[in-house]
Amino acid sequence: RISSHYLHMMKDPDTPAEVKSYIRQKVADSKLLLRALDSRESTIERITRCLLKFQLDFFEKGVGSLKPLTLQTVAKELGLHETTVGRAIANKYVQTPHGLLPYKQFFSAGMATQDGDKVSNVSIKQKILELVKGESSTEPLADQEIVKLLAEQGLPVARRTVAKYREELGILPSHMRRNYRV
Repeated sequence: RISSHYLHMMKDPDTPAEVKSYIRQKVADSKLLLRALDSRESTIERITRCLLKFQLDFFEKGVGSLKPLTLQTVAKELGLHETTVGRAIANKYVQTPHGLLPYKQFFSAGMATQDGDKVSNVSIKQKILELVKGESSTEPLADQEIVKLLAEQGLPVARRTVAKYREELGILPSHMRRNYRV
């Protein structure tokens, strides 16, 4: 907001002309800034509503239901430029039923499942994490075994992709996760 003190100074006949001119310029600059902030807030709200539309399953079911979504798709839907969407969500977070998440987490590439649905890379990573958490400590799952289990769930993923996602998640290779103590 603009301080009423400065607005009163502009109306006061005892205020020197150069001070009034200075205040007038700063008030104009402030109004421009306030309009820009309102515009950014509106853009973020529109992006959030668009995410709710495209990622409804995520909000209802969780991370495993995240769908592939690109900045370009959202930008096209909102009639904005892709870079505008990217700048608007940069370093921004949203409170969801599943915790406080960065906006960028909603945007990921994906792949088609065997039944034709699309699943995001984040969902695949989540499934890998769940598989590793449920494994035996004496017989941890090798990457190829994870590939087989994902394929059984309708997710045809290459072994190298599993290895890449496992590394991104900070999960060690199976031979380093093995517990030799019985």
